[in-house]
Amino acid sequence: MATPPRHRKVDPLNELRQRKYEAGHGDAEAFTRQHAKGKLTARERIARLVDRNSFEEIDLFATHRAGGFGLEAKRIPGDGVVTGMARIAGRDVMLFSHDASVFGGSLGEVFAEKVIKVMDLALTNRIPIIGINDSGGARIQEGVVSLAGYAEIFWRNVEASGVIPQLSLILGPCTGGAVYSPAITDFTFMVHGVGYMFITGPEVIRVTTGEDVTFDSLGGAEVHNVKSGVAHFLAESEEECFTQVRNLFKYIPQSREDQPPRVDPTDDPERAEPGLATIIPDNPKEPYDIKDVIGMVVDQGDFFEVQPYYAMNMVVGFAHLDGNSVGIVANQPKVMAGALDINASDKAARFVRFCDAFNIPLVTFVDVPGFLPGTSQEYGGIIRHGAKLLYAFSEATVPKLTVITRKAYGGAYCVMCSKHIRADFNVAWPTAEIAVMGPEGAVNILFRRELAAAEDPAARRGELVGEYTERFANPYIAAERGYIDDVIEPGRTRSELIRALRLGLRKERKRPPRWHGNIPL
Repeated sequence: MATPPRHRKVDPLNELRQRKYEAGHGDAEAFTRQHAKGKLTARERIARLVDRNSFEEIDLFATHRAGGFGLEAKRIPGDGVVTGMARIAGRDVMLFSHDASVFGGSLGEVFAEKVIKVMDLALTNRIPIIGINDSGGARIQEGVVSLAGYAEIFWRNVEASGVIPQLSLILGPCTGGAVYSPAITDFTFMVHGVGYMFITGPEVIRVTTGEDVTFDSLGGAEVHNVKSGVAHFLAESEEECFTQVRNLFKYIPQSREDQPPRVDPTDDPERAEPGLATIIPDNPKEPYDIKDVIGMVVDQGDFFEVQPYYAMNMVVGFAHLDGNSVGIVANQPKVMAGALDINASDKAARFVRFCDAFNIPLVTFVDVPGFLPGTSQEYGGIIRHGAKLLYAFSEATVPKLTVITRKAYGGAYCVMCSKHIRADFNVAWPTAEIAVMGPEGAVNILFRRELAAAEDPAARRGELVGEYTERFANPYIAAERGYIDDVIEPGRTRSELIRALRLGLRKERKRPPRWHGNIPL
């Protein structure tokens, strides 16, 4: 009698390892195509971004439940997105990374469920969420279920806003409705030649409007970093992008309930900077670089600029003062004389609100001749956009420190974190000019008839400008009224700010009882 064959017992541990290996290594040919485009795979991106061996994947075996269109034969583990938890500089984060090798990274029901799970974990546990975007958009085969998945993600973006930091990395296509999630998040990073964003693609635009545009010229990294302001950081490579993210983590907290990370200071808090005494040109119309001022004041001269290529008449970014994280807002005299326009107002307002949401004190450097004049600005709503910055500074309850270096004219003086909108510490350099308007404009209005009747209008105008400058275009009248707390030697700016910040960090923050204000959007 023949011996019946034995059923070989499968080792559960080996089976688990085999399944994980197969799920994690995916389609080798698709990975090769991704590399050929100059892009990393979903898991490679996570590995390059986070601390070594810190990533723990979630829902590795999840697959779609849809039918039709041949989907039954394509049940691929992971369903087009890699999700999990990791650490950056020892700090916990949640992540999702679109896997373009599976259904082109398109979003379906299970894909959305995976993203939603890590977003909920991030919010519940008060840790940052990072999304790496490289997706073909909604999965057409799953219809409205895909759209519902997007909407669930958007809703969570809003719920998490101002509670935990949300970061978006655009490392591939991000189109249609998919762009709204990155638009809601706090910071968007894009890589040149790799990432792009738009709501309607080149083909649709060509058919509907007749415009002939490429992917890059429509929604490439340069477009959104220079023209639209949708993105905050531009990188030449994915590796540089990951470095930018890690640098950002030096300044931001885990959540609104935490303080920003403090570093052990190695820069003398009493360090004087004699170069600041001569940085303001004698000619009031001559520009200088406000970034030089910032570099001389902050710890080690390290300034991490945000949106450096957009609305360059306004400078915003992060730095440390005596080891404490601060947000810097500054007019840039090198560009448009530092005047406030629509884009600069929007840029600064959003940055101010981020800092206020996450307990980051604000340091403002003021050299502003006013709001940019012109019909394009008025028609574009400079009144409304300028009011956003006024609203943001007024609403902010973090410590607010302001230094007036030169011009502070008109309504722009009020808007740029003046004492009247509750800045905690306001000082001016001796070169400050605090007035309703510049001397020449004021003289032309106040003495119009006298100048018209003068034998030598040019000479008389010069005399009157000199008299007005001596009387009004200086910091001392404001100091007499307590509108600024002191007039300081420029070289002592660093030590003065650090002293004020030490006191300001003890500030009790209070909010009025309301659902929320109605910012002029």
